Amino acid sequence: MRAGIILFPGINRERDIAIALEASLGHKPTTIWHRETELQGLDLVVIPGGFSYGDYLRCGAMAAHSPVMRAVAEHASRGGYVLGICNGFQILTEAQLLPGALLRNVGLRFLSMDCHLYVERNDSVFTMHFRRHDVFRAPMAHGDGNYYADKETLDRLEGENLVAFRYCDADGNISNDANLNGSARNIAGVFSSNLRVLGLMPHPENLVDPLLGGTDGKPLFDSLNTIGGTN
Repeated sequence: MRAGIILFPGINRERDIAIALEASLGHKPTTIWHRETELQGLDLVVIPGGFSYGDYLRCGAMAAHSPVMRAVAEHASRGGYVLGICNGFQILTEAQLLPGALLRNVGLRFLSMDCHLYVERNDSVFTMHFRRHDVFRAPMAHGDGNYYADKETLDRLEGENLVAFRYCDADGNISNDANLNGSARNIAGVFSSNLRVLGLMPHPENLVDPLLGGTDGKPLFDSLNTIGGTN
């Protein structure tokens, strides 16, 4: 499985993603500058976290119009896999590869702390190494992580089982108290309709080794080994 990491000005989590991917896949991913448009031969494209273009206008809005994002959309349309984490999730919504939008946190404060995520399904290439309804810990670091969509879109996501993760407490209780950024229906991550695009706000890549404080996030990256090299 060949993976590539998109690098925009202001992105700062690309090394974290590279470490997580290399540990699980056994080889280094390719780095792709935002002006490049050649993604042929890649199975997975990852858009990391950070502050692309300084988060001017809206988080991810400028990056969504970079040349590489047209190639990412084409990659997704021909059956490729795409993972966006934090700013990457924001970019995917701005590029309309995922529904909804990420708004300012409900308390209007940047949140930098651990949270817990509830796994809604484990039948995707991103979640196969989790069990359904698992609870795992992941760091969050964002000021605009409040997931929003209109009621019709939220109902469709629920009805088509496209919610990937929800904010919960350590015991798996999905509640307002566990929903620190105010996301609609505690949504922390969503899939595309074909389950080939995943966006989430917290950072599982920062918990993939005991030296980093735990391995809660490792199952996501281990799951990616199920992606075949057919793209």
